[in-house]
Amino acid sequence: MIVYKNKNYISGFTLTETMVTIFIFTILALGASALIKNIFINTTQEQLSLDNADRSRLVAFNFTNELRSASIGVDGSYPITQASSSQIIFYSSYGNSTGLVNKIRYFISGNELKKGVIKPSGSPLIYNSSSESVKTVGIGINNGSVPLFYYYDSNYNGTSSPLSQPVNITSIRYVKINMVIFKQTSRNSTSTFIVNTGSSIRNLKTNLGN
Repeated sequence: MIVYKNKNYISGFTLTETMVTIFIFTILALGASALIKNIFINTTQEQLSLDNADRSRLVAFNFTNELRSASIGVDGSYPITQASSSQIIFYSSYGNSTGLVNKIRYFISGNELKKGVIKPSGSPLIYNSSSESVKTVGIGINNGSVPLFYYYDSNYNGTSSPLSQPVNITSIRYVKINMVIFKQTSRNSTSTFIVNTGSSIRNLKTNLGN
């Protein structure tokens, strides 16, 4: 008996097998895409958190240096003219290449820490409030009811209680900045960290160290 083989027979996937394969591939592709997206977002958020922490520490560093050098304004103003829990205004020549004393203002606006600077001008020299240059120096500020600034007198020993508001500016010898900042480790993160540092005012200090 002679058996003939069908040479036109072609082996392959059925329609059902093809559809199942496409479905599985799609699920895997979507999963891989979501994973890559999460990795990218998490990496970006972590970088933002680190950048924000570094920026906040730099702001605190600059603030303490400016405050440490606070002095009488060119118009004879006392070194500190305002000392509230969310705003401070003082005079300092720190970082000014001309050697002149600028009028400096730090204050909270929403979730941002802003810094305003007025350079003296005219003859005689005065501080024109309309010439104030304001820029954002800190973001993600979440102080809420927590004071941004604390003020201490000459009895401050590192553990003393701050002066009560309203503060008598002539009693101030030491100032702390206390920033409560969102970590930004995720888009909806509410966790925070604190940058807290302070400085005595050299031209006003009595028994305090640097």
